[in-house]
Amino acid sequence: MALEAGVRSAFARAIGAENVIDDPVRCRSYECDGLTGYRVVPELVLLPRDAEAVAAAVRMCAQHKVPFVARGAGTGLSGGALPVADGVVISLSRLKRVLEVDPVNRRAVLEPGVTNLEITAAAAPHGLYYAPDPSSQQVCTIGGNVAENSGGAHCLKYGFTTNHVLSMEVVLPDGSVVTLGGDTAEQAGPDLRGVFLGSEGTLGITTKITVRLLRTPETVRTLLADFPSVSAAGDVVSDIVAAGIVPAAVEMMDTLAIEAAEEAVHAGYTVGVPAALVVELDGPVEECDVQFEQVKAICDKHGCTRLHIAGGPQERAAIWRGRKAAFAAVGRISPDYFVQDGVVPRTRLAEVLDRIARMGRDAGLRVANVFHAGDGNLHPLVLYSAAAGETERAEKLSGEIAELCVELGGSLSGEHGIGTDKACSMPKMFGEDDLAVMHRVRGAFDPDGLCNPGKVLPTPRLCGERPGRYRPHPLEESGVIERL
Repeated sequence: MALEAGVRSAFARAIGAENVIDDPVRCRSYECDGLTGYRVVPELVLLPRDAEAVAAAVRMCAQHKVPFVARGAGTGLSGGALPVADGVVISLSRLKRVLEVDPVNRRAVLEPGVTNLEITAAAAPHGLYYAPDPSSQQVCTIGGNVAENSGGAHCLKYGFTTNHVLSMEVVLPDGSVVTLGGDTAEQAGPDLRGVFLGSEGTLGITTKITVRLLRTPETVRTLLADFPSVSAAGDVVSDIVAAGIVPAAVEMMDTLAIEAAEEAVHAGYTVGVPAALVVELDGPVEECDVQFEQVKAICDKHGCTRLHIAGGPQERAAIWRGRKAAFAAVGRISPDYFVQDGVVPRTRLAEVLDRIARMGRDAGLRVANVFHAGDGNLHPLVLYSAAAGETERAEKLSGEIAELCVELGGSLSGEHGIGTDKACSMPKMFGEDDLAVMHRVRGAFDPDGLCNPGKVLPTPRLCGERPGRYRPHPLEESGVIERL
């Protein structure tokens, strides 16, 4: 149902008519996030200029019972920012100030629209940096990182967003403003900061974030190693960890991912090799020198066919450019693809990759693999052609891969979130009691169910008629019911 004229006017009065988009063509720019397979055009898009305007917009939503979805840069890959057809999108793209960098206490205060990379750029003159680094760090925002509890290549050693956020100013679904967390990592009482962080925009909207900064490491050593098989590369990862070495990052790419990345950015990867590892160590010079020699020996032990050691910052940047370009680069070898995100124990990497390959062959689809090997966080990319009618098959395979991770003792998501994409798979990982508790927590924050509805937790509507492109219900296909 379209919003009434009086409700539209109320939003215009609350944040200024110039900050409201109601043109359907312009609203279409907000119809999806990075998961482009699902699209819904919102009724309105609101562009508040500051935290006060965000709170005013949310109060209007609460007063008029209008569902709302917060949106950052739109780089999410699980449909977490998918709009609601009869609701509004609240874009935080204009809240992009670095409010403070405090080098003495090693922290920064930011608005949610500041990009991940801009945080490190602001901290760098003080010899500091922000550790979480998603592949999309040039464009993804700290508000979105908080919503998804984003990680990145260096999460093995340094952890995820939750390990680096001290406090957040949050607009709750009734429009009230609260602060969760404090000046230190540990606070008295229930950890509401931890509850909110990673809730995928279902408990409120973040308008200010205080993050902790780390000292720039004394040295960084990076290598790129090729292997004759994925299992050999996986054994290297296991042996590195077993040796007591905690690298800053251990990344793996397979043949298809390497082919795509090399075609896109020419980073010096070996095309056609079955698997490549990027291993990075950082810290004190003496420690890194010793551990780097151990890592090279482990690579040789498992049949490394080529070992390239970055000779300086430029070569290191080139290696990482190849890894971080992989998702977008896959578009060069496939017209369409789904990016999946799941976690398995490190010891089962070879097994899960073998299973994924077989599942891909059975489905008649190719799967490229890029992942954080150090912590078992997989990013299989299911390649398909919508024009050739492969969408349904690819979507099914993508979901089956996520559920396979749970079967092997892992989880549905490592950092991309559940969103719209995997909500129906939640019962594969959680029991009825677990899901009931999650519903109760969500209801405590948002009793009217207006804040990013239809995400994370399965509902009959979501699992019977998924948002996005229309799919006939099985009863409709069998002739039992009709669609009016």
